[in-house]
Amino acid sequence: MTAPFGSFDLVRPALAAVGDLVAPVADALENWSAAPSVLYVDTDPEQADTAAFCAAYDTPPELSANCVVVAAKRGGELTLAACVVLATTRLDVNQSVRKHLGARKASFAPMDTAVAGTGMEYGGITPVGLPAGWPLLVDAAVAAAPHVLIGSGRRRGKLILPGAALAELPGAEVLAGLAG
Repeated sequence: MTAPFGSFDLVRPALAAVGDLVAPVADALENWSAAPSVLYVDTDPEQADTAAFCAAYDTPPELSANCVVVAAKRGGELTLAACVVLATTRLDVNQSVRKHLGARKASFAPMDTAVAGTGMEYGGITPVGLPAGWPLLVDAAVAAAPHVLIGSGRRRGKLILPGAALAELPGAEVLAGLAG
């Protein structure tokens, strides 16, 4: 089996790799109609950061997407949300995300909050398997991509899937202008 892009030694259906994934991601894949279109690629956790990963695995940055956890506050209420943007863009936290979530203030969630909230490793957080009730904001450019590479929930390994499949995840909303 080969991936639609990149140079990977091991590529397999994500459903055949659930034993290598964190529980929230494995559970989500097993209960998601788009799961048969998702691939798992085994990668070196030391190369998990976007720039190093793209260079090591000959992956176009414009087909790599980052999942960022955002903390939005209004009054005394805190909302955690995940946002997915292409690696070549920057998430507009202070305008697009804040306004869409109806918050007075929005910022990147602290690492320990993101890890504890998702049950995933920092540097591998993925929109697949997020906690129930979390808003998932997907930039329209990600959803329009024929395939994108995202985290697997761990620093080791990544998922490759059709961008449109992300719009089918629980809580997902596709937004134009989420990133610039």
